[in-house]
Amino acid sequence: MTSYFRTATLLAGMTALFLAIGYLIGGQGGMLMALLFAVGTNLFAYWNSDKMVLRMYGAREVDARSAPQFYGMVQQLSQRAGLPMPKVYIIENDQPNAFATGRNPENAAVAATSGLLRRLNHEEVAGVMAHELAHVKNHDTLIMTVTATIAGAVSMLANFAFFFGGNNRNNPLGMVGTLLMVFLAPVAAMIVQMAISRTREYEADRIGAEICGRPLWLANALVNIQESAARIDNVQAENNPATAHMFIINPLHSRSVDGLFRTHPATEERVRRLRLMAGPGRGF
Repeated sequence: MTSYFRTATLLAGMTALFLAIGYLIGGQGGMLMALLFAVGTNLFAYWNSDKMVLRMYGAREVDARSAPQFYGMVQQLSQRAGLPMPKVYIIENDQPNAFATGRNPENAAVAATSGLLRRLNHEEVAGVMAHELAHVKNHDTLIMTVTATIAGAVSMLANFAFFFGGNNRNNPLGMVGTLLMVFLAPVAAMIVQMAISRTREYEADRIGAEICGRPLWLANALVNIQESAARIDNVQAENNPATAHMFIINPLHSRSVDGLFRTHPATEERVRRLRLMAGPGRGF
């Protein structure tokens, strides 16, 4: 129930942003149009945002025949987690990274980049996929995919306000207010992403370590992914920064504007917590 409450709170906050921008564009009429747009966006995001994100990254679905080792690993981990088997995707990208998506465990998907499968060893990949399945188990995937879709829509509507909101006679703030909205609305959406992501990642690390049985597998993977992500471009992510919070490690480079806003907890702290969890245990 907590995850559904968080989702409802998120959607309400994003809807409020839509209403504010709509008012700047066209007064009460604009606010009504923005409300309708927000409702439509929310419904579309609930049913389709996972497909949009996978398509955005050119993800290719695989099965036991096309990727037997990787698919079999996810299958074993899903059984250990008590989850239905998710759809499994591979993204052709040299940067090692991964994410999970889907509105619920029955409609979930996990995706790993080709760089992850090539650059990490079997145990580290298992730790990463266990982390992603923890997101599925916690129903975080709905929050992640809806946030990515709506954050992008907020930015689009804010830009629309820049061109049509400044001359609105019902806009009490005038052009200055419109300019503020253009810059602050996307920032507000990003802050929501950051707040959700930081607590969500710690919990997914903990549960993921329990699923695979070896906290150090995930800890080592995080270190390796962080080092590689700092050197290797993820062009799709750079072009779609609203999706950055979905990945296990931020795929954006710190030199970008988006680097000013940390979407993930510090990798060093995540690794420290996982190492504290490490002890006698058995993986698969």
